[in-house]
Amino acid sequence: IDRGKILGLGVCMTGRVNPDTGRSYKYFTSSEQSLRDLLEERVGIRVLLENDTRARCYAEYTCGKSKDESNVLYLHMGRGVAIGIVVDGQLYYGKSGFAGEFGHMVTHAGGLLCGCDQRGCFERYASASALVRQAQRLDPSLDSGRAIFRRLREPRVKAVVDSWLREIVYGLASLIHLWDPDCLALCGGVMQQSYPVEQLKALVPKSVMPAYRSVSIQAAQLGNQAGLLGAAELARRLAAGQLR
Repeated sequence: IDRGKILGLGVCMTGRVNPDTGRSYKYFTSSEQSLRDLLEERVGIRVLLENDTRARCYAEYTCGKSKDESNVLYLHMGRGVAIGIVVDGQLYYGKSGFAGEFGHMVTHAGGLLCGCDQRGCFERYASASALVRQAQRLDPSLDSGRAIFRRLREPRVKAVVDSWLREIVYGLASLIHLWDPDCLALCGGVMQQSYPVEQLKALVPKSVMPAYRSVSIQAAQLGNQAGLLGAAELARRLAAGQLR
């Protein structure tokens, strides 16, 4: 590729990232230079650094089924829980660039200890890791979402999954009441299964006030490519002067 045709380089990664300063608060934290500056020195191209969940969210907003909406929440369920937020067509960052740590909203006061040192965080009950932890109490071989959903017809396994879904419903109802989004996109390996997505579509509207029931709940469409697409699109828009 002719380097003159490259507008910029988009990089997305896990952990807290401030795109304005170009700093990652998980990687290369001891360097006086930001990770963005270090990369720009190495590659000689303008670099945009972004959190992976926000990059995925932006891809779903610009390239997926959510592209016709203005207010979108993107919920990623994995080892933890995080959200990307689009408000009036723009990614929402908050004061320090760290908005979206929904997994650390306390839903069970005094509950299970979380890696953030709080107790009762949402992700300790509603993440994919939480589902696996509960399922392994039944059978240690239930060590992944795929293994669990292959045995969904077993009553005890289904009871664990349904209990986990109820925890998610509590969180999503709070999100919807707080943000009033047009669309809620669900992502993560477990959300590639039809059962949890269909159940959440049925259960969440029953758990929110009538004025909020028009929200569209859907599985994310772009899969593992979403982060790459979102980072690339953000880098393109930065180069074009289209980002605030």
